[in-house]
Amino acid sequence: MLRTADLDYDLPESAIAKEPASPRDAARLMVIDRASGDAREHTIVRELPRLLRQGDVLVFNATRVLQARLVGRREDSGGRVEGLFLSASSDGREWTALLRAKKVRENTSIRLIDEHGADTEVTLVPLRRDASETGAWVVGVRVDGGASGPGVSPLDPAAILDRVGHTPLPPYILKAREHTHEPVERASDRDRYQTVYAKQQGSVAAPTAGLHFTPELLAAIDAVGVERVEVTLHVGTGTFKPVEVDIVEEHPMHSEWCSMSEASVERVTRAKAQGRRVIGVGTTSVRTLESYALHLEQHRGAPPASLDTRLLITPGYRYRWVDGMLTNFHLPRSTLLAMVGALLSDRGTVGVQRLIDRYREAIASGYRFYSFGDAMLIA
Repeated sequence: MLRTADLDYDLPESAIAKEPASPRDAARLMVIDRASGDAREHTIVRELPRLLRQGDVLVFNATRVLQARLVGRREDSGGRVEGLFLSASSDGREWTALLRAKKVRENTSIRLIDEHGADTEVTLVPLRRDASETGAWVVGVRVDGGASGPGVSPLDPAAILDRVGHTPLPPYILKAREHTHEPVERASDRDRYQTVYAKQQGSVAAPTAGLHFTPELLAAIDAVGVERVEVTLHVGTGTFKPVEVDIVEEHPMHSEWCSMSEASVERVTRAKAQGRRVIGVGTTSVRTLESYALHLEQHRGAPPASLDTRLLITPGYRYRWVDGMLTNFHLPRSTLLAMVGALLSDRGTVGVQRLIDRYREAIASGYRFYSFGDAMLIA
């Protein structure tokens, strides 16, 4: 068992990246030997083609981030309301959303405000609390000038959010910008908090290890004979929740939707049979790979089109498909730290201690942390 305290470390606020590296692949990269846990090299992400081998399989999460952050004002009092879109009913007329305000009341209209601070045509009306998550509400959605009633085509939440939503940057980035009196929202956030290969909309947070890739870097990776495979996992808010129990394995793991095509499964399993390395780009790709590996280990037949995974990877877990990982530096006391630590050793807490040692080395060396921060390659 892993104690949550073993996943703790001290990070100065100055180490939190408030904006991404420019260009994307200029982010720093710590190269870690999986067998020993030692840092072999300090370089930049652009050097990945040199660090990979011909025949490696690099697995990317091709989810697309929704403009899921909500900002509005109560129409009765003018009070500010902030929130995060989580999901929608089949007809799009009700959303489940986290709402934060001085007071949220049922049947109080909230007019959404766009990225420029202007009122939009969209109003949310809190209908009832949702029991699935603290602070979550089921809200009615009204679009001024839009038709309503039986037989009317469904509202499209993704299209509405694209017009009136804000980039769902993690709260710690917004807070760090506030503390340094910088603009909290920037026009560049919409583009930079999205991977260049994003396809299927559904995430409320970015698969951040993928933010480092440019079209040019992807082409260079192809040129050295690395095979690229795409999966999809829609990142939810639970990914970043701290572990609040004393023993990590007792943490109530959140569920996330993931998908892997039959062709992608075949390419990964063929690589494994041929002794080639499978390297996940980010913890979400790793979670998808291992969820499918476990499912196929337990069930015969073709792989399912999608899975709802609650996989919690902690030290002692035996990785089935994943041989390495490209990942950013994660929040303390998180399940993501446990997952990465488990890759560095399957012996007790050895891998986690190795990981925390590398984190301390990164802090001392000036690496930038979290979603817009630098990365490590474990292989």
